[in-house]
Amino acid sequence: GVGPGDASPDEGVVEDLPLIDERAVEQLTEGLISHYLPDLQRSKSALQELTQNQVVLLETLEQEISKFKECNCILDIDALFSEAKHYHNKLVNIRNEMMMLHEKTSKLKVSGINI
Repeated sequence: GVGPGDASPDEGVVEDLPLIDERAVEQLTEGLISHYLPDLQRSKSALQELTQNQVVLLETLEQEISKFKECNCILDIDALFSEAKHYHNKLVNIRNEMMMLHEKTSKLKVSGINI
């Protein structure tokens, strides 16, 4: 049969709990909140400040990146100008050679040699 040692361990637990005092629960809750709330609020404001600083930092970085892009464009333009100068010098040399050749051919025509 069923003896006194075979009773369920949960049996009678509900009756053993003292009546819960609503006022005590409210006071404990308020105490817990008042203990942790100031730290949480400080953490919240610190996180907000950190987030604002990160936004400012990101905007600054974007401005610096755009400056670097402008510098690269300027370097490209500089390279283009030096290349243009190089080809301009070549054209000037070719023109001088053509003028010299024209003079020589004119002199040869004057001396009677047909080219």
